[in-house]
Amino acid sequence: MIRDDALRPLPVRHALPALNDALDGHGAAVLVAPPGTGKTTLVPLVLAGLVGGGPARRVVVAEPRRIAARAAARRMAWLLGEKVGDSVGFSVRGERVVGPHARVEVVTTGVLLQRLQRDQELAGVDVVVLDECHERHLDADTAAAFLLDVRAALRPELRLVAASATTDAEGWARLLGDVPVVEAEGVSHPVEVVWAPPAGPVRPPHGLRVDPALLTHVASVVRRALAEREGDVLCFLPGVGEIARVAGRLGDLGDVEVLQVHGRAPAAVQDAVLSPGTRRRVVLATSVAESSLTVPGVRVVVDSGLAREPRVDHARGLSALTTVRASQAAGRQRAGRAGREAPGTVYRCWAEAENARLPRFPAPEIQLADLTAFALQTACWGDPDASGLALLDPPPGGAMAAARSVLEAVGAVDAAGRPTRRGVRMSRLGLHPRLARALLDAAGRVGAERAAEVVALLSEEPPREYGDDLAAAWRAARRGGDAYAQRWRAEARRLRANAGEVRADAGEDVRADAGGTPGPVPSAAQEGDGDDRAVGLVAALAFPERVARARGGSYLMASGTRAELAEGSGLRGSPWLAVAVAGRPVGAGHARVRLAAVVDEETARAAAAPLASAGEEVRWADGDVVARRVERLGAVELAVRPLDHADPALVRKALLEGLREEGFGLLRWSEDAGRLRQRLAFLRLHLGDPWPDVRDDALHARVDDWLEPELSRARRRADLARVDAGEALRRLLPWAGGEAVRLDELAPERIEVPSGSRIRVDYSAPERPVLAVKLQEMFGLQESPVLAGVPVLVHLLSPAGRPAAVTADLASFWRDGYRSVRAELRGRYPKHPWPEDPATAEPTRYTNARLGRRTG
Repeated sequence: MIRDDALRPLPVRHALPALNDALDGHGAAVLVAPPGTGKTTLVPLVLAGLVGGGPARRVVVAEPRRIAARAAARRMAWLLGEKVGDSVGFSVRGERVVGPHARVEVVTTGVLLQRLQRDQELAGVDVVVLDECHERHLDADTAAAFLLDVRAALRPELRLVAASATTDAEGWARLLGDVPVVEAEGVSHPVEVVWAPPAGPVRPPHGLRVDPALLTHVASVVRRALAEREGDVLCFLPGVGEIARVAGRLGDLGDVEVLQVHGRAPAAVQDAVLSPGTRRRVVLATSVAESSLTVPGVRVVVDSGLAREPRVDHARGLSALTTVRASQAAGRQRAGRAGREAPGTVYRCWAEAENARLPRFPAPEIQLADLTAFALQTACWGDPDASGLALLDPPPGGAMAAARSVLEAVGAVDAAGRPTRRGVRMSRLGLHPRLARALLDAAGRVGAERAAEVVALLSEEPPREYGDDLAAAWRAARRGGDAYAQRWRAEARRLRANAGEVRADAGEDVRADAGGTPGPVPSAAQEGDGDDRAVGLVAALAFPERVARARGGSYLMASGTRAELAEGSGLRGSPWLAVAVAGRPVGAGHARVRLAAVVDEETARAAAAPLASAGEEVRWADGDVVARRVERLGAVELAVRPLDHADPALVRKALLEGLREEGFGLLRWSEDAGRLRQRLAFLRLHLGDPWPDVRDDALHARVDDWLEPELSRARRRADLARVDAGEALRRLLPWAGGEAVRLDELAPERIEVPSGSRIRVDYSAPERPVLAVKLQEMFGLQESPVLAGVPVLVHLLSPAGRPAAVTADLASFWRDGYRSVRAELRGRYPKHPWPEDPATAEPTRYTNARLGRRTG
């Protein structure tokens, strides 16, 4: 029996005529309706003709999360007075409750994508509702793009509704083909904001780590809210771990019930949260409660200010979540939960001044996440680079290129990006392509059941208490009775069934066209001799670039990353590991292994066969040329032996590498050679071409012009030390144009001064050459010397050789500066001449007495 008393108050009822008109006229519409208005529950029932007397249609509702899909189906079934599966059912990964007469099916966006890949026409479906599209999940964006293709090419009569609590309505309307935007008014109550920042400093989040001090503060704010306000408390936290830790800090609340809501929560807990409680409640929830679920009885929200967003986890090779500051939009959504049924209060665990610095909106997942699975979806759809898809944001080119390289490595696509038969099969497994590769390739070697169970462990990381040994974690899951073990068993069953269907559909060995698959696998693994070897093989197949060899107390992965085990790890001492999960702690130089399996070298070689290489390696290392023949697996050296007769071209390249690393000081630089380089630098700066650039970068660029044949004859560092750098540099002089002969004219080593002395010029500062000369030797010179158009900077020295004055304008100095110098030095050096008019005096290198004898 339909519960009209619950349906009539839903505000979205008033927008339904406009929505139907939009769908009749355009076939698509954008529905903007705040949480609690009935957009997720009443709208699908009306579109299906189950409420309101409209024509009977089959409606598919896509939700971003499993918990939301189940909750929406249960709520709609309750509104109809039926059981789930009668008129309304749901399908999520690993669970399907849909009867033969169901007209509304709620699915996750991932399930919808799988269905579109199998049946592009969506036969039998009349309407698709994409709910919560404002969250910009990658699967939802992809599903929208595929559905628009279906409408354009195959089924123009298919109706499409993009529904959201708050969204870029105009952007979605343009994307769907300039369709109408239908807005439903919500019923909202005022919400008071209480700013409740921590009293002490809190470290910012890093990866999945949240400062325990913040969680302690959040728990204290929950206690404060319970004391200061009435009604249930909804507390937003970033993830399952933080929920569990805050729940532990609230274990003594007496008659207050503490519930934990997240995607992994048991169905019974989810049902309890979504129903009115018999006593006061504290609901600890992830962002799933922002808009996807309605929690009755809530009058107070406590917002930690944190959220989880996807990022490319290069340490794991999969898309992972990282903790970030929640956006301003998310903060508004969360606060609104306190005012759904009556006036409420939100306690924000950050300072008011910080709020303006928060990002306005969460970033679209397509801009942040690992796109390997997305790239396989688009390849199987027939658009490998996604250039023809209608997307609000295009995928980043670099991320797509990285995804393509992974897909090629596992044999999912060919060189042109087109899906192979193997890639199509992988796309049907509902797994990341890495894990799909491991499942398909390992099933025939270790058995479908064991392969599925290990892949299920890898698809959802086990709890920390299971330890870092993947094989031990597998055994713990097998005997475990906790919620994780239950989910793991269900996922393993699903994977085994799906893998069997894929192999049956193929009608042949799934490895038939598996480019990049491993070579022969050790016979013990083929015969199923040992769970530990099976676990290691599956992990190595999923992450071949992270097979790792023990070296010096840590492990070097084939990717080149070094990783360490935690103190006390049971994996210590293993010569080889296949690392499944690793992270880099704050301030750590190496990654930290969180989950790995023991493998032997034979398994590592087989699983990572495409990374194997062998050849001559000649490089500059430890200050000299090192020549070896190396067999390696990526960055891991397997076998090394010295190379006596290395390829001269490789030796030359290594010598150049040494010159770049350590500089041209490796050559023999006499004083004359160093001065020649300075003179050339001076001429290059002031005259330009044809005088050569002798800076290091320029010399490297022209090494063939000046360092041959010495470089071709050299074999080691000692040979470079015998190379006369000055002789080599002279090859760069502009001989062809005849300018080289002017070197001593334009930049002479020495200048003859009035006394007859030949004084060396200092070119160490190329901007202006310096001439350091005793003052008496410059008497009679009217103007400063000029070289290449640049006045020389004259350092006038006392008779003892100490600086007395510096000038680039000698005439000005004789006229204005000499008197003070004369007055200061004449008494100190009375034996030396100090004429009143130095500009006309006789220059000399001698004292007055010697000068008299020479002229007497």
